[in-house]
Amino acid sequence: MGSASFLKRAQALLRIRNQLARECLAELLAVFVLILITLSGSAQMVTSFETKGNFLSAYLAGALAVMVAIYTAGGVSGAHLNPAFSLSMCLLEQLPWWKFPIFVAVQTSGAFISAGAVYVLYYDAIWHYSNGTLAASGPRETASIFATYPADYLSLTNGFLDQVIGTGLLILGILAIMDTRNKGVPEGLEPVVVALLVFAIEISMGSNCSCPLNPARDFGPRLFTYVAGWGAEVFRWVEGRG
Repeated sequence: MGSASFLKRAQALLRIRNQLARECLAELLAVFVLILITLSGSAQMVTSFETKGNFLSAYLAGALAVMVAIYTAGGVSGAHLNPAFSLSMCLLEQLPWWKFPIFVAVQTSGAFISAGAVYVLYYDAIWHYSNGTLAASGPRETASIFATYPADYLSLTNGFLDQVIGTGLLILGILAIMDTRNKGVPEGLEPVVVALLVFAIEISMGSNCSCPLNPARDFGPRLFTYVAGWGAEVFRWVEGRG
């Protein structure tokens, strides 16, 4: 009886009543989960020399990560996970504009922290694979574990267009799934359908830029690699890539 009473008091003490704080924590946790699974899939593929994964398994990990993240935060913040989606919600008057910069900061922070967790998780594997050199280009580069980089043939203009189309299709698909006037998705399965949408975009539009689709997903981990020792090259459009 005493133990139950103590737990109730602890729950009451730890309960967060401020709605904005709840939404921010939900977004932070959901993005952390999203990026943890996504980057781990990439790290396993790269550091194992593709013996324990390939581009298909990495894309599947990213899509399933979206599903888990939506289930994690959907009931609290709506699981935006993505500044582009938050912007769309503001334009559709589903999210107050004053919340937009807060959501973007939280989403980017969650991605940054998660990239650090993946670095710790795969620390030995990364250093073994890279022969002790953290590089953003070359045969043993490891920066692409964390952020996305353009294919060698891609121009800056084509890269920009690639992301506009890919992200636009993602937003359009999510809005269609959410629209109650359309043929409805069975309640509770919306995250599964969104994951399938992400997977479809990844396997059809991933060759140009590896399909980031999410500014926070790309910038947060990219910033981490800059801080962790990969250097300023992670922010450059490398010659020969466009």
